[in-house]
Parts: sequence; C-alpha cells; structure tokens
Amino acid sequence: MDEHKENIQGKDVNVKMSEETEDEKTKPCSRIRPDEETAPQTSQPNRDFSHPVYKEISLANGHINRMSKDELRIKLAELKLDTRGVKDVMKKRLKNYYKKQKLVQSAAEGGPTDTYYDYICVVDFEATCEEDNPSDFLHEIIEFPMVLINTHTLQIVDTFQAYVKPEVNPQLSDFCMKLTGITQQTVDEADPFPEVLHKVVEWLQERELGTKYKYAILTDGAWDMSKFLNIQCRISRIRYPQFAKKWINIRKAYCNFYKVPRTQTKLSTMLEKLGMKYEGRPHSGLDDSRNIARIAIRMLQDGCQLRVNERMHGGQLLSVPSSAPVEGAPPPRNPGNRE
Repeated sequence: MDEHKENIQGKDVNVKMSEETEDEKTKPCSRIRPDEETAPQTSQPNRDFSHPVYKEISLANGHINRMSKDELRIKLAELKLDTRGVKDVMKKRLKNYYKKQKLVQSAAEGGPTDTYYDYICVVDFEATCEEDNPSDFLHEIIEFPMVLINTHTLQIVDTFQAYVKPEVNPQLSDFCMKLTGITQQTVDEADPFPEVLHKVVEWLQERELGTKYKYAILTDGAWDMSKFLNIQCRISRIRYPQFAKKWINIRKAYCNFYKVPRTQTKLSTMLEKLGMKYEGRPHSGLDDSRNIARIAIRMLQDGCQLRVNERMHGGQLLSVPSSAPVEGAPPPRNPGNRE
C-alpha cells in the first residue's frame, strides 16, 4: 500500500504521530531525533575512533570521493561487486566494502567491529481502504505477510502470509480489491486478526527468534506498526504485542545511509536508485515485503548496519536515537486482552 499509505499518513486515526514540516520532507534525513521519554536507557559503549583502522578507512574514503562514475564502476567490477545504481550509491558501496574488509581484519586482531542482527523480519500490511478515506475511517489489516532475511547469508530464507477477516468494515470496497488484489471471498474465508496474530507468534517462535537468534522487525515507513497494527489491536480488543514495539523504518535508514531526501524513499524510487526493478504485483503485501527485503539486503551488502530506529511508547510514535544500544526484539508472545 505504498502510495496509499502516503495518502493516509497525515490523518489522525487513534495514534499520536510526531510532526514534521514540509521543508523537512525535502531535506536529507537528520540523524535520529532523541526521545523525550524519561525511562533510563543503556548507552552504547563508546568506540575508540583513534584506532588506526579508522584512519585507514578515512584515507580510502577520500580516494573514493575523487573517483569518477566510470572509475567506480570499473573498481566495483574488479571486486566482483554490484555495479548498478547512481554514482552516490556506487560510492557508498565501495566505501563500505573497504570498511567491512578493514573491520573484519580488525576484529580478527581484537579491534573494533560492527554488529548485526541474526535475522530481519520484513512486514508490510495490506489494510481496508477507500479511494478517499474519511477522516474517521478505521483501517483494518487484511493481509499479514512476513519475509525473513538471514543477515549473515544475506538471503531471504522464509516467508509467512495470512489473510485477515475484517470486523468493522467486513465488505471490501471496489477500490481496495483493485488496489490489493484481495477478493471479498478471500477475507470472508480468513481468520479474525487475533487468530492470525497467534499464528504469527507461533511462526516466529518456531524459528527461535528472540531466544536463540537476535532479530528485528523492518517496515517500509512508520505506518504499518504505528497506525495499522495499533488500530487493529484496538479494534480486536487486544494489547499491542511487545515484539512489535520497536522496528527498523527502512525509509529513514535509506535516506540517512545514502544521504538522499525523504522524497526519494518510496519503494519504487529506492529500487530504481539501487538499479533494481519491482518484482511481483504492487500492493500485494507479500510481494511488497519481498521487494523491501531486496532493498534491505542491498543496503546490508553496501555496508549499512540496519538497526532499530523507531518505536511505540504509550500509543505514540518515537524515534530511537542512534546512540541507543543495538537491541533485538523480545521473544514473541501472544498479547493479552485489553481490560
């Protein structure tokens, strides 16, 4: 629901959202804004940037900055790296290749290194919608997809998909069916949301996420968790699940990593800038999730350390500061009922 999410982003539907000005939307993403929550946070250990490895990385970066697009492409080809994408993307790819090489060597010698989650779980809901959504329209989740990325092999290793029977507006609009490709019969025969969420929790538990393996949820924007899931839990009279309270907003990570404006972080634009094309049917939750996963994998290949950058607290969307420790999502549990 990429473009449709853009249309509903500014509407207040049972969740407080942090505001941004129009000017901010056209500027490169700022570093994550600090929270205003008073709860204590564990600070991340300070890295010793005086270590010689960082001087070597800095010198390599300076050399790469002076390279032309053709020189970058030739060098990437020599290293058997992807040569697709605009100049800034190729430059970032080459810089991070050298950075990773240096840090791997440094780690072997007991020096600085980077840390990744073991798995990243991509989620992109499809929800009920109208062509012109009324301000009080309640978007109900009708497709719950998940795509699991192994960050060590940089491959999609598993998927989950379930359709959901809406409760408030059980009849899908013609616009919604055309947009998502989900039929009325499909949702009529689907389970209600609490039962689908139970299946999701079982699926995550079977893969030992949050117990044996460190993982994080990743979404295309803030809406999936802060709006759709938040609203759905209220409708279904269940508490918001703990494992979904923090996530990676790939749009925010993308524009911070590649230094581009927020206007260049739509799914189709990110794919294009990375030299890829959309695969599958747009607005299919599972296909959207697969394509978002492809972007995440490319970013990891380019050296981006994807990490949690947004969270829910007290029904409000907050940013997670870059100084916060890299934490995985908690073990998945079924949420209790609302009192």
